[in-house]
Amino acid sequence: MSNKIIDRASSRGHANHGWLNSHHTFSFARYYNPQRMGFGLLRVINDDEVAPGMGFGAHPHDNMEIISIPLAGALEHQDSTGTKEVIRTNDVQIMSAGRGLTHSEYNHSKTEKVKFLQIWVLPKEQNIEPRYAQKTFQPEDRQNKLQVVVSPDKNGEGVWINQDAWFSLGTLKEGFSEDYKIHKPGNGLYALVLEGNVEIDGEKLNRRDGIGLSETDMISIKASSDAELLLMEVPMN
Repeated sequence: MSNKIIDRASSRGHANHGWLNSHHTFSFARYYNPQRMGFGLLRVINDDEVAPGMGFGAHPHDNMEIISIPLAGALEHQDSTGTKEVIRTNDVQIMSAGRGLTHSEYNHSKTEKVKFLQIWVLPKEQNIEPRYAQKTFQPEDRQNKLQVVVSPDKNGEGVWINQDAWFSLGTLKEGFSEDYKIHKPGNGLYALVLEGNVEIDGEKLNRRDGIGLSETDMISIKASSDAELLLMEVPMN
């Protein structure tokens, strides 16, 4: 029997700063809930919406794997490694903060909102050389299947992460059914329903609901409607 936590969309932390409307699955900034401190080495899932032309000024990070997944619009990134890039829908970005860097993120558009997920995972190795990577993934490669977009394999299909973690995206038709097999013993899986209705390990989940499962090696997934799903497999300690 797996260990299970369910985080309903309505129970998330919420901060609306006008230019930024953000929902926090786990404790972040002014939102603190001792029952919501993360899932294993997964520390932050922020569901952000940024107004046109607005964004986060330069600020520091260290020893954190920071993943950004745009859901709509375009996000402009700049950091102290000299990187300046724009990520759009179907892109996935990872910044390994390592021994420390500063970065900024802005809505690339002056007319449209940008919506994106920002996810933080604690690193496997500390104080590495800061690095940046992004990759574009073809949406047809996740139609009714799970597309790996993040992995610890530097030569794999996903963007490389400094952790034994695997992220997958799926655009699923109603009735889709598949068992997800954990890649590494001891890892857990956190699933976030981006759109639609999904049943995971027998639990009915709706848009932006999350579920964390550990102490299991196989997890059942079924789409109760057309749905979009993000799976985040991470070490539990």
